[in-house]
Amino acid sequence: MQPAKLLLERVKRGELVTGLLATDHVWTDLVELSQRAGLDYLIVDQEHGPHGPELVAEVCATGRRLNFPVLIRPRANDYANLRLAIDLGCCGFLLASVETTADLDVVRDAVHMPPRGRRRPGGVGNRWVEDFRYPAWKETVEDHFLVMPQVETKLGLANAAALAAHEMTSVLAVGPYDLSAELGVCGVMDAPVLLEALAHLRSTAAAAGKPMWMIGDAEKLAQQGWNFLCIGEPSWMLVGAVKQHLAAARGVAKPDKPEGYAGK
Repeated sequence: MQPAKLLLERVKRGELVTGLLATDHVWTDLVELSQRAGLDYLIVDQEHGPHGPELVAEVCATGRRLNFPVLIRPRANDYANLRLAIDLGCCGFLLASVETTADLDVVRDAVHMPPRGRRRPGGVGNRWVEDFRYPAWKETVEDHFLVMPQVETKLGLANAAALAAHEMTSVLAVGPYDLSAELGVCGVMDAPVLLEALAHLRSTAAAAGKPMWMIGDAEKLAQQGWNFLCIGEPSWMLVGAVKQHLAAARGVAKPDKPEGYAGK
């Protein structure tokens, strides 16, 4: 699982690493487009998106063929959903609303085969390995599989130190919008209580020797010292880009004049 291994190494070196969270619209070419645009990874959002397993498996396979990291945010963090998600061939998880270390114990069971877990591998995820003996699974998949639990609730915030220190946590992540709602400042990204919570999470992750993942305005976040970034959702970014082009065109366009108009 070389793409995940190299991605995490870059993050740990402090390089600026950027990607997309695809929720509304996912298609296989999005992987190649992301790579050509200079992005570093793609997350397929099954928590909020309507994407079925066949499409997601092909997107993950495209990432494997291009040596480009494709992660999944599963529909739920129970054992069955997590095991299905890894069977689809992704190289990591972004896990919504993780609150306790017990949640991460379930992740361990779903990612690791016996004796460390209880996963029964299947599907196109098998194509990561050259043979089906346990050392191949451990060295190729388990040792480099990215697990990024998102802190999005007050309980998760309270347990942040334990979540960051857990053996399954590769990177501590945050869902700033949902966390803002939990803190009573929904959508106010510069609210002091949210900024305080984010500072606490960053220091907690650093104390555990783990990087942090953040989503939002890439330029502002980079200025604030974040280096593992999600710069947005492709469909929303498309809408924003179209609006910018339309605004620019309308700003220079001359008003239409009726035929034969000879005004001064």
